[in-house]
Amino acid sequence: MMDSKVGRRDFIKLAAVGTAVSTITIAAKGNPITEAPGSSPYRWAMVIDQAKCVGCGECSLACQAHNDTREDAPWNRMIELEPINGEAVYAPVPCMHCENAPCVDICPVGATFHRPDGIVMMDYDKCIGCRYCQLACPYGARTFNWDTYTGENTAVPEWGEPEVARRPRGVAEKCTFCFHRIDRGLAEGLMPGVDRQATPACVAACPVGARLFGDLNDPNSPVSEALAKYPAVQLRQDLGTNPRVYYLPARREELLEEGVS
Repeated sequence: MMDSKVGRRDFIKLAAVGTAVSTITIAAKGNPITEAPGSSPYRWAMVIDQAKCVGCGECSLACQAHNDTREDAPWNRMIELEPINGEAVYAPVPCMHCENAPCVDICPVGATFHRPDGIVMMDYDKCIGCRYCQLACPYGARTFNWDTYTGENTAVPEWGEPEVARRPRGVAEKCTFCFHRIDRGLAEGLMPGVDRQATPACVAACPVGARLFGDLNDPNSPVSEALAKYPAVQLRQDLGTNPRVYYLPARREELLEEGVS
């Protein structure tokens, strides 16, 4: 699940800022919002705290189990960055669920689309396998099914049980923010990001609380509170995609003062 080690500057280039990760002070508030067709009271987002992430890969294993993905085509990649002050730094990279998503714009048949709540979805019945979306994604978040996946899922049952059907041969696929868990939870009166059963599998599985999920429209949601408290970055802000995944840069000294190891 671990990608090869990446230089911190290379990752910073993805974030399109010129200062060191440990001193970035770009605020996440005030980003322009592109309304999706229809309406929803929710705007789902994910926050990844690089100061807490230990690179254990449990998020990737939970995703593999619950979404029944191939081990060689993860929806959640783990990138190891250059260390800061001798400590390892990691960057999990799922689909960014961009508000201005190149994959949505380029799909010729409408197989990639926004839900009203902002989640970027795939309609596998419409997908014609042209792979334009895969080429257009600046984050490398999509994989393609060249063959029908019939193998054993090595993450099952230790890391969970499949909750969605395997995708057919000849379609592109990617992280969906575990929309099925969100929708099921809301129908049962649960709140995504707060109640484990309604939260994306990767967030629920993180043993150190490095991943947060919630509604940007709710100022008291875990993501809103984190973004209000800390400076954050989005990858490739220069492209104007406005991702719904935010990174909190490593803040080692501050965490030590708070007694967090």
